[in-house]
Amino acid sequence: MSEHLPCVEVEPERGAASAAVIWLHGLGADGHDFEPVVPLLGLPHARFVFPHAPPIPVTINGGWVMRAWYDIRTLEQRPDREDPRQIRASAARIAALLDRERARGIPSARIVLAGFSQGGAMALYTGLRYPAALAGLIALSAYMLLPETLPAELAPANQATPALLAHGRFDDLVPPFAGRAAHDQVRALPGEREVEWHEYPIGHEVSPPELAAVAAWLQRRIPPIAR
Repeated sequence: MSEHLPCVEVEPERGAASAAVIWLHGLGADGHDFEPVVPLLGLPHARFVFPHAPPIPVTINGGWVMRAWYDIRTLEQRPDREDPRQIRASAARIAALLDRERARGIPSARIVLAGFSQGGAMALYTGLRYPAALAGLIALSAYMLLPETLPAELAPANQATPALLAHGRFDDLVPPFAGRAAHDQVRALPGEREVEWHEYPIGHEVSPPELAAVAAWLQRRIPPIAR
């Protein structure tokens, strides 16, 4: 792939990056959406990469063009709800960003792939299929895409990759049962992995307690390297 997705990048406070977090935004947002959380996560040694999804028409929003990782055709829980070709195309472009961080000198085991809502769904989809072991996966207010294909497509390298999933108990856009179902499927996959699930008394959003849990989890997964 010759061109990478455009990204907002936040470099370490000092020195060269020794870890990376690639964070995927939700439907209709852009890479700036989660840029303000960087100071709250306590990773001064990490590079944060916030890619912009391409602008595409989104069926559930009347065909309006907005940044999205894939089209959502209906709000009903149906097998044809999302466009599989767009999911796979976005996954390839996200994987190219993972590859780029490795080319920049960050080992795959020091890269976390995270996302919110549609971006969280893409983080799970891409990370579980990525051919090199990652430090971890974070899916906030998300769900599992194309779950029927995952057992055959799961990358052996990521059978033990830890995952953190969290959801708002009052989410009226992505129902909590969809997040729990994703958690249950990740736990049921082959291999031994640590999988955390958190619920918060919020809607389709993030909260300070949730970000504190994410920060603690990230600090365990990609701590500073002693020099």
